Amino acid sequence: MRLISTKVLQTDMVIGRTIWNEAGRPLLQKGVRVTEQIIQRLQDLSVQYVYIDDSISTDIEIKEVMPRAVRQHAVDRIVSSFNELKKLKGKDITYCLDQQSKHFVAIIDDLLDNITSNHEILTVLSDAFLYDDYIYQHSLQVAIYSIAIAKEMHYNAVEIRQIGIGAILHDVGKMMIPQEILKKPGRLTNEEYEIMKLHTKYGFDVLRNLHTISLLSAHCAFQHHERLDGSGYPRGLLDFEIHPYAKIIAVADVFDAVTSNRVYRKKMLPSDGMEIIKEGSGTLYDEKVVNALKRCVSYYPNGTVLLLSDGRRGIVCKQNKENAERPWVRIFEENGELLKATYEIFLADEMDISVEKVEVEYLT
Repeated sequence: MRLISTKVLQTDMVIGRTIWNEAGRPLLQKGVRVTEQIIQRLQDLSVQYVYIDDSISTDIEIKEVMPRAVRQHAVDRIVSSFNELKKLKGKDITYCLDQQSKHFVAIIDDLLDNITSNHEILTVLSDAFLYDDYIYQHSLQVAIYSIAIAKEMHYNAVEIRQIGIGAILHDVGKMMIPQEILKKPGRLTNEEYEIMKLHTKYGFDVLRNLHTISLLSAHCAFQHHERLDGSGYPRGLLDFEIHPYAKIIAVADVFDAVTSNRVYRKKMLPSDGMEIIKEGSGTLYDEKVVNALKRCVSYYPNGTVLLLSDGRRGIVCKQNKENAERPWVRIFEENGELLKATYEIFLADEMDISVEKVEVEYLT
């Protein structure tokens, strides 16, 4: 299968990967031939990329670390719990979260089991799942990335569980932020931004009073917007003042935010999102955490067409667990001509060759 922008999607192309809606039902099935109506529907839903099956992507598959059923169950639980919280205030929220905490622990245990038993690099989902409310998918994705980073950094199971709980609840304070600010499509005013920033304190105040969740997990909600150079919020903490768990969630939070659709901007490709993180390494984000993210998340997901520095084009066919920036690539074009027979190269063995461009709008 091959990743392609819906901007260049054409009729009669064949969908290579099912797209699921928030109810866990297939919105668009694998194997369906694309029609004008399908193209219009995808664009109306702001789907930026889909996978198609074609001759240059034969046998290329995406190996998901997280089974769809596990993911769907987790999101359903998050939606249910967060919607309950929206209706409540003050002590009622704390009581409700205490009652719901066992469900969040169960979610984290499921994620932990799947991630620790699977040695595949995490692949950014690229619109395989569609949710109306960003916060639900974001909470799950940040938990997945945080657990993978913590595993890569050799935290033990107890610590990873605390990090996972902190990650899945890092934005719980947003339940107390007015919806008109949370879902505003344009830039926030200074006053609105100050209100938005309060979600870190709101989240901490709720979580620190829970009997069933570690205070360390509560600090993840409080500190995930802090930055090493003191430019973060709510307290402008410096490197040594920020808890190591919060440093992990800060990186996971930003990476998922920039690689997901938001009401005010479109998502970036994983490689572009990773560059954003790398630019802040050592100044905004902990360098060890950034390096761990680089090792456990795919730069270029399988099925991504790359233009190489020597002019050849290829499609990513296999990940490199040692260096995600240098995957296996199936070469299908040289000197602007399609090859009759493709061949594979391993970019880790071809250090004189670099990736010039990710070409999601490439058409054969």
